[in-house]
Amino acid sequence: MASRVYYTDLRAGNDQSLLDKIRNLAEAAGIQKVVRKRGLTAVKIHFGERGNTAFIRPLLVRPVIESIVRAGGKPFLTDANTLYVGTRGNAVDHLTTAVLNGFAYAVVGAPLIVADGIDGKDDVTVPLNFKHCKEAFVGTAVARADSIISLAHFKLHEATGFGGAIKNVGMGSASRRGKMAQHSEVSPQLILKNCIGCGVCRDQCAHEAIELVERPEDAPRPEPKITQMARIDPRRCVGCAACIHACPQHALEVDWKTDLPRFMERMVEYTAGALKGKEKHSLFINFLTQISPACDCHSYADAPIVADIGILASRDPVAIDQASMDLVNAQPPLDSSCIAGNPFAREDKVRAVYLHIDWQHQLDYAESVGLGVRAYDLVKA
Repeated sequence: MASRVYYTDLRAGNDQSLLDKIRNLAEAAGIQKVVRKRGLTAVKIHFGERGNTAFIRPLLVRPVIESIVRAGGKPFLTDANTLYVGTRGNAVDHLTTAVLNGFAYAVVGAPLIVADGIDGKDDVTVPLNFKHCKEAFVGTAVARADSIISLAHFKLHEATGFGGAIKNVGMGSASRRGKMAQHSEVSPQLILKNCIGCGVCRDQCAHEAIELVERPEDAPRPEPKITQMARIDPRRCVGCAACIHACPQHALEVDWKTDLPRFMERMVEYTAGALKGKEKHSLFINFLTQISPACDCHSYADAPIVADIGILASRDPVAIDQASMDLVNAQPPLDSSCIAGNPFAREDKVRAVYLHIDWQHQLDYAESVGLGVRAYDLVKA
């Protein structure tokens, strides 16, 4: 049976602003049924890395907050700390970044709470019974909330093909050890012929798992004068893949066919863990705006790959992500984007950017474990 996915475009006029349309969308999708009266409502959002500009505009969050309050809930904005080096690795930096990016109480109308505490260790162990995960470590603020509303900026992603509702909840709600559990097999491999020993990967690693060493005389090298190379200590590596994203020489990669499918499966299982006990009290809203080719965890945002599309809402995280990906793939690529002229860009935007990632695996597995269904009816709100 198909799930309903509600949709609004971005057109506005004197009779109805975009803020009005967001309120109507949330209410059409059933936010009043999701929110528990006098209950704590976790609004799971990505506050954006400092320097990034693609995350959801804080002003657009306030209509959702107002709808939660009207439904009788007590909303708060939340996200969990990151594994990688950046500006959201602990609660102090995280909240500072959020406020600098515009997520102040005066703008959004709700307090900000870091889900896994000051150092990423504040979590709840949620029992599971899946193929990979028998338990999930979920940030306390999400695990103990009465309801959860996901506000996801839909974009492409370097490890999962795209990031939408599933990734926002599964990866984003996990504590630091929960993120480590999901990344545990995403082990970087060195492509020696590309490595120039620049040290960017070493500087990016938050776990001191990479060092620069002398290159063996018979080792391949891009230039004869290059004498150093990176070396990864597998005992220290947590599989966060930050070094892969950081390397300017494309000298680090993962096993695309084995590592990433299992990574997606663990992320899906963690989504189920974060929603456990709140399955009937969850709502997912995807913003299909400034659709960037990479995650909002970067300290920059590349030009959008397609024009802004609209905003979707659904009670089903699988259906809304499927609908979001379908709408993105239906758009012509922008000439100003990184996929301009790519032969795959018309039919599969993910393949145009990340040739080896099977983004559909995320949705197939999510459907197979009962998280939702891929079939959907798109309803104009």
